[in-house]
Amino acid sequence: MPNTMFLVLDMINDLIHEDGPNGKKGYGPILERRKIIDNTALAISKARAAGVKIGYVRVGFSPDYREVASNSGLFMGVKKAGLFKLGTWGTEVHPKLAPKPDDYDIIKHRVSPFYATLLEPILSANHITKLVLCGVATTGAVLSAAKDGHDRDYDITILDDCSAAITDEQHKATLEMVSRFATITTAADIVFP
Repeated sequence: MPNTMFLVLDMINDLIHEDGPNGKKGYGPILERRKIIDNTALAISKARAAGVKIGYVRVGFSPDYREVASNSGLFMGVKKAGLFKLGTWGTEVHPKLAPKPDDYDIIKHRVSPFYATLLEPILSANHITKLVLCGVATTGAVLSAAKDGHDRDYDITILDDCSAAITDEQHKATLEMVSRFATITTAADIVFP
């Protein structure tokens, strides 16, 4: 699948690490129960073995949050909590999913990985036509990547067991919605030929 890129979305310590602010509450219990980190590590290893390019998309902001719009309820909450500061442990990828030197590091300041990022030039330069997506939240970054990717004519696949929302119900409803234009599969079943 040389025309495929696997995008790992917002799997950063502030959101998914056991010692992070969401480790004991928020996403933590769902990630643990559904084995999201282990499943994602499996999918990453399968992609690497097949020679598929991997892009790590990380949400993050300058220490003064200059990129945050004052009318964004979501990111003003992040600013108030002091989360997602670039250059800190919180915006590093979870160590069990750690990038390698030849992986792509894509920084975003909004929910969508396409908005004002280097993602599109990277995809174009590598002749990518298919995107495999996983991450948190299914209702946020994964949904946005799937919709924006579809509208840019990419073939979209989402890994169900490598993605999570704040509730199982939100996760399932989002996947049901996007299944009209995306293939839904699992880390165990994905084939990166």
